[in-house]
Formats: sequence, structure tokens, C-alpha cells
Amino acid sequence: MASAIITDANAFLVALLLLSLSHIPFSSSTIQQDFVMCLVDNSDASFPMDSSFFTRDLNASSYKMALETSAQNLRYLMPSNPKPEFIFEPLYETHVQAAVACAKKLQLHLRLRSGGHDYEGLSYVSEMETAFVIVDLSKLRHINVDLESNTAWVHAGASIGEVYYRIQEKSKVHGFPAGLCTSLGIGGHIIGGAYGSMMRKFGLGADNVLDARIVDADGKILNRAAMGEDVFWAIRGGGGGSFGVILAWKIKLVPVPETVTVFTVTKTLEQDGTRILYKWQQVADKLDEDLFIRAIIQPASKTPKSKERTISVSYQGQFLGDVNRLMQVMQRSFPQLGLMKKDCVETSWIKSVMYIAGFPSTAPPEALLDGKSLFKNYFKAKSDYVEEAIPIEGLEGLWKKLLEEDSPLTIWNPYGGMMAKIPETETPFPHRSGTLYKIQWLTLWQDGKASEAKHMEWMRDMYSYMEQYVSKNPRAAYVNYRDLDLGMNGKGSDAREWGNKYFKGNFERLVKIKAKFDPENFFRHEQSIPTGLE
Repeated sequence: MASAIITDANAFLVALLLLSLSHIPFSSSTIQQDFVMCLVDNSDASFPMDSSFFTRDLNASSYKMALETSAQNLRYLMPSNPKPEFIFEPLYETHVQAAVACAKKLQLHLRLRSGGHDYEGLSYVSEMETAFVIVDLSKLRHINVDLESNTAWVHAGASIGEVYYRIQEKSKVHGFPAGLCTSLGIGGHIIGGAYGSMMRKFGLGADNVLDARIVDADGKILNRAAMGEDVFWAIRGGGGGSFGVILAWKIKLVPVPETVTVFTVTKTLEQDGTRILYKWQQVADKLDEDLFIRAIIQPASKTPKSKERTISVSYQGQFLGDVNRLMQVMQRSFPQLGLMKKDCVETSWIKSVMYIAGFPSTAPPEALLDGKSLFKNYFKAKSDYVEEAIPIEGLEGLWKKLLEEDSPLTIWNPYGGMMAKIPETETPFPHRSGTLYKIQWLTLWQDGKASEAKHMEWMRDMYSYMEQYVSKNPRAAYVNYRDLDLGMNGKGSDAREWGNKYFKGNFERLVKIKAKFDPENFFRHEQSIPTGLE
């Protein structure tokens, strides 16, 4: 929370920037100058302009890097996509306060970014309002772990991998139940729910939040007591960009054993893969709560040199215990997988996190501090929840669909355990009891606009096929896997069309809280919580 009085050197940099902007023959330069001056007037902390403020008119290469570094979905970085007038990277909380106050004063539309993982690019692209700016929180990444209270304060710009690392730096028997992708920015991750490999034991990341600090539409910093229990409820699963700027979370640490066991077993259709997956559907949510087994499904070559494809299902597991107890659990509950001791690796909790995230076995925990996503593709994603096992014939139909596409991927994450014990109204995240597993659908390509229409059509066709096998009334979806196909604000659609899919019966409560907390709808985007329903 450190701050410093604006230095003479910084004032000189501000003057230089303003002088540079004054020579730009574009109307946007006035907006930029006004915003900079407003920041200076409203912040008591210095900010080095050359590394905090990026405009395409003044420093195009730095602007491009700032825009693209954390963005995952290349679909939203094409020349035709709207670009922000400028990007501001705050160094202190007071910078965020000033940015909100100045954007409100100057009537600028804000987009908020912590990790850049938004599947529809809503943290760095605005299709609804063309004149917009990005406040990027990536430099607010301080983490303070307190083992005495089993808690940690984590700033919104820190990656979840950094959080894991700072916890294990202090203790080998503490952890936090959040994301499998370690480059996720924790600000946006938790506000959408934050599931991970320990959710069957401890629930979501959002279920393990004790306090938060947010900046509201008036530029005030509020903690849990100041924001009130309704808003605190809303920000633990209600989705990002609707209620304020998350500055930091106070999270509850959870106990982890010194020995954690991980494994991956892959089966193809030729190895009875369909029947094994059918059995997985029946047991995955009922396994010992210490065991998480997800299914990663995609086409694969039948043989190393073959062009003929089959379907590969990789069962990736994390068990909070040693291999001997894991083998007992598997023999009792899921012997069909044929897991053997040689498939398993006993390791520490932090290394088990890295295993699931796809790091090489030789990578040290320090690799988590990099915080950069290695996943950058043109892609379209969707999600589903399954409440009854998909029958064999349904799976066989899905295999045909997957084999029609170039690079599809689907990941099935099991629920049950603690997820079934927490009431669906406890937080805005409603997908609890009765859910067997969640599906993430992905299709990826590399040639941009050239083949986008084909891949989007395939995704929508596959999604239509699956309607008969997934949750109904509503057909549920995960808010952190944003899907604009479900509907958008300002497009003539009823917000309930997508709101009920993400939040079920919690949506109307979210709308009421939004109307009271941000009545002018300052924080908004294509699928933000509206202030009212027609």
C-alpha cells in the first residue's frame, strides 16, 4: 500500500508526455492529456509515465506489447477489433482510485484487466463502446502470507501461480484451492468462482475468501465491512467488471499433505475408451474427496505414423495422499481405469500443481513466478454442466463430431464432494449439488480470419448436438468461460437469457445489488450485470 509524493522527476516526465501528446494531430490526444492531468491531480503516488501509460500515438511498440502480452485469445487482437485509446498500469491502489475518478469525470469507458484470460476478450476489447481505456492491474501483485492466521492478502494483478509459490515458500503443508492454469490473474479468477483440483475437498477459490478491497464507482476503497455483505456476496462468483475494481483478496489457506500423488492415464477408443469414460461419469463425483480426476478429450493419431485419427481420453489425477492409499481408493471405486503404481508420481503439493498445469518435471517452483500464459491461439470456447451420465450412443455421436474438426479439445472436470455440500445460494456461483461434472469446449486454429467462420460453425453445431445430454432449464454455463453467443447487453436480448445460465436463481439478486451499488452502471461490458430487467 506504499505511496510516495510525486517527484520532480516524475513531474518532468508528465510534462514531456503532455508536450508529446500536444503534437499528435488526433482528437484522442486531448483525451489522453486530460486523463494524465487528472491522474496527477487525483493521485498522491508517483507513476513513471514511460512504464505506466501507453498510447499508440506516442509509443506504438510499447502500446502493442502492453495490449497483447497477457491476452490469450488472438481472435480479439486482429486489426479489425477496436483498440483502447490508451492503457494505464497502476503501481499503487491510489492510482486505481484516480483512474476511476478520472474516467468518470471525463466520461471514459473503462475495461479492467488482471490476467487477460477473458475468453471473449472483454478485459481488453469493447465492441459496445468504441472509445475506451484499459486499466491493467498486472503491476499490483503484492502477496502477504500469514501462517499464524492461515490467511493471505493477494493483490489482483498477481497470477494464481505466484500465489501458490508464495504460500509454499512459507509452508509445505498449506495451499489454496484455485485454478489449474497458473497464469490466471487472481483478480478476475476469483470473482468468477475459481475452480481447481482441490474443489472437491475445499470448494472453489471464491468459497475461501474472507475479505476483499475494491474501488467503487466513486473511487472509494471499500473492504468487506464498508461494502456490505450483499456486495461481498456478489463479488465472490458474480463475474468481473460489474461492481468495481478488485484490488486484493484476503484468502483462507487450506491444509495439504506433504505427499501428493499425480498421474495421467490415456485411453483411446481402441482401448475401450468409450466404456471407461462412461464409467468415469458414474463415479467421478462420488470418489474420495481427496481425489480429483479430470478427463481431457481430443482427436489423436491411431499410430505415431498414421494419418487416421481416433479419440484420446487422458485421465489426469491429483490425490491428496500417498500412492498406496490412492491405489486402494482406485481399486475400490474405479478399477476400470487400470491405474498402476508405475503411472503415479509422489511429489509435493506445489509440484503437483505444476504437473497439472503442464510444466516439465524438471521445472523448479520459481517457474510459477513468470506468470505468462503459454496458451495463445485463435479460439472459441463454450461450457456445459452435466447432471446425468451421457449414454454410450451419445458419446459415440460426440466422437464423430470431434473427428470432423481440426483441433478440438474438451475437458471434463468432476464435481461432488464439498461442491455438493455448499448451497447454490451461498455465493452467486450456483453449480453445486446435482452436478456430475463441468465441460469446457474449445476449438483452436492458427490462420485468423481465414477459417474463423468454419470453426465457429463447427462449435455451434457441436453445441447444438450436445443440448440433449446436458443441464436444462437453464442450460447452465460457467461465467469465467464467457460466451457471447448466449446474449449481450444492448443487443435487444433479455439479460436473463445469459444471466440465468451463468447464475441460475442468483441472477435477480445480483441485478438488485448492482442497481443499488452502481446505479449509473459505470462498470459495464457486454455481459456485465445490468441495473434492471425489462
